[in-house]
Amino acid sequence: MSKKTLRLDFPQWQGGNNPPYYLGSRLLSFLAPAAKGPVEEVPVALPDADTLTQVDGITGKPQIIQQLRDAAALIEKHDPDAMVVLGGDCLVSLAPFAHLLNKYGDKLGVLWIDSHPDVQTAAQYPNAHAHVLGALMGTGDKDLVASVATPLSPAKVMIAGIHKPLAYEQEYLEAHRIATSSPEEIKNGANEVLAWIAREDIAYLAIHIDLDVLDPTFFRAVLFAQPGRGEHDFGDVAEGKLTMAEVLRLVHQATSQAEAVGITLAEHLPWDMLNLKNMLSELPLLK
Repeated sequence: MSKKTLRLDFPQWQGGNNPPYYLGSRLLSFLAPAAKGPVEEVPVALPDADTLTQVDGITGKPQIIQQLRDAAALIEKHDPDAMVVLGGDCLVSLAPFAHLLNKYGDKLGVLWIDSHPDVQTAAQYPNAHAHVLGALMGTGDKDLVASVATPLSPAKVMIAGIHKPLAYEQEYLEAHRIATSSPEEIKNGANEVLAWIAREDIAYLAIHIDLDVLDPTFFRAVLFAQPGRGEHDFGDVAEGKLTMAEVLRLVHQATSQAEAVGITLAEHLPWDMLNLKNMLSELPLLK
C-alpha cells in the first residue's frame, strides 16, 4: 500500500526574524516537482504586515505558536504517512517531525543536515529557528516542547555537516551523546551516518536540510552569501562547506538503508530574486 504524502508549504520567517525567508519558501514551492498527494499551506502573515515582539525571550513567539498550531491542524486533517515541508526558517520542521514521531516512534531517525545543531534556547539566542531540534528532544521553551507528544530520543539524531559548534552547543551535544558527522566525513563517504542507522536500528528517516549547510561560494541563496555582508556580520558561526552533489549523495546513501518519510527544505534566502523583486516594484508602469 502506497504512503500518503502531504506537502506542506510553510513560508514562516518569524522564527528566524528574517523576512526574505517568506520569498524563499514561495520560490521552493514554485521550483519543486508537482506534488503527488495533498498540498496545504500554513497561513503566515506577509513580512510587511507583521510586527514582532519578544515573549519569554523569543522573538515573534505569539506568531510562531499560532503557526505551529495551524500546521499541526493541517497535518491532523490528512494524517499523512510521509511529509514534504518547504520553508521558511528551520522551525518549520517542528510540527511535521512531531507528527512523524507519533507515527513511527523509535523506528524513526532524524537526519539533521545542517552546519548548526539548532539546540539553543532563549537563554542563548532569541530566534526560535535555532531552538527546533532541542524542542523535538524535549528541551527549551515549554510551549515549543509541549507541541511534541512523543519526544525524540537523542540517540535517534544524526547531525550531518556540523562544524565549529558554539560552546553551549558543544556541551549540549556531549551531554546528550548526539551523533555528528563533519563536512570532511560526509565528503569521505558518510560512514558515520550509515553506522548510526545500523546501530540504532532505524527503519524510517525524517530528513531536515538547512540550505546553509551548502558552501556559499557555490550556492548563493543562503544567509552567509548576503550581498555586502561584512566578515563578522553573522557572529562568526559556522558557514556551510558542502556542495549540492555531496548533500544529494548523503541523502541517497541514507535512504538506501532506511525509508524516507519526511523531508524539509529550509533557510532559502534568494538574495538576487529579492533585489530583483524590489527593483521591479520601483519601475515605471509596474510601481
